[in-house]
Amino acid sequence: MDAASVWRDAQSRLDEAVNLTGALDFDVAGAEIVSVAKPRPATLFGTGTVEKIGDWIRDEEADLVMVNGQLTPIQQRNLERAWKAKVIDRTGLILEIFANRAQTREGSLQVQLALLSYQRSRLVRTWTHLERQRGGRGFLAGPGERQIEIDRRLIGDKLAKLRRELEEVKRTRDLHRKARRRVPYPIVALVGYTNAGKSTLFNRLTQSEVFAEDMLFATLDPTMRGLELPSGRKVILSDTVGFVSDLPHDLVAAFRATLEEVLEADLIVHVRDASSPETDAQKQDVLEVLKELGLQQVIDGAELVEAMNKADLLDEEDRLAVLEQSSRQDNTIVVSALTGENCDNLLRLVENRLTAEMPVFQVLVPYANGKALAGLYQQGEVLNRIEGNDGISIEIRLDETRLGRFEDWCQKNGLELYSL
Repeated sequence: MDAASVWRDAQSRLDEAVNLTGALDFDVAGAEIVSVAKPRPATLFGTGTVEKIGDWIRDEEADLVMVNGQLTPIQQRNLERAWKAKVIDRTGLILEIFANRAQTREGSLQVQLALLSYQRSRLVRTWTHLERQRGGRGFLAGPGERQIEIDRRLIGDKLAKLRRELEEVKRTRDLHRKARRRVPYPIVALVGYTNAGKSTLFNRLTQSEVFAEDMLFATLDPTMRGLELPSGRKVILSDTVGFVSDLPHDLVAAFRATLEEVLEADLIVHVRDASSPETDAQKQDVLEVLKELGLQQVIDGAELVEAMNKADLLDEEDRLAVLEQSSRQDNTIVVSALTGENCDNLLRLVENRLTAEMPVFQVLVPYANGKALAGLYQQGEVLNRIEGNDGISIEIRLDETRLGRFEDWCQKNGLELYSL
């Protein structure tokens, strides 16, 4: 995050780390904020801090320590030696959560890809038990180093195989996208910080039963359902994986195939947790990932709607503040996915945004051509109908993707088409 980003409170970051750990059903024996004035290359923390934490680990008989930051392979190895316990950093923890949550073949492949990329850099730690077997004649590497190279090559081969399999999955997903474009229905993607309530909102809007729990990364694999807007117009709603601060770059890259549903979306609904004191910082984290995906123009344009969720958890004072803030922005609405509050208005806002840039045409239909008149209502959204001497004048709004077929349909039915 750059210097202009919203600053995060240390306690809030610690609370999130505890929740992340809890997502794997671990019993958290304790958590502590440790100030690091100058990171040590060997252990990250100073000698006194390492000894203090080591004493606490022995007293609690803890067998796993999570450091809420990025550890180098050397730091991870040295801390494990000092603490006599398994040590993982934030990246390793998130990858472990993803590995436990992936349900589809695509999700599993992407997790394996990210995990292997991460483990490849950790071989210095994995093979330390072979260091004492060094031999050779000085210019030859010992058995330990040879084993590291063998393992690195094996992981490299596995990574190449996974990338090929993911390409196959991506091609299948591309075929599905092309099929949807032929329909075609606009795609609306839900994005947001993990645990912001995306899946609950998805279930509310589509009457589905996607897994939704009050936990981080409850949803990993993308889900898509048809959704009918107030006018009767159909769209495809996509529920995507939640974002988190300091999301590992390898993970963003590995899950790019899943996140391409966001890239293909006609409109993005950013679901925010209005009840969280970190909501502004979480917003910046989500926008950073969207920028990394190349969606800067969406952030700056009209293709982004903000749904300030969990209004039911706000007290009266906070609720008034959020309502007042959202009233000053034409792309923001306060909702509660749990109670359904304002969800209808959210759908109207989505519809208004989708139709704002759609072209409008006028079609003159002779009175004798009742079949064509009925067919017009199937082609697009009829905005106005005026009966005149020569026939019925219809104003109709269309998706640009359907314009070519609509022109052919009008010609086939002997109708005159005028652009407004």
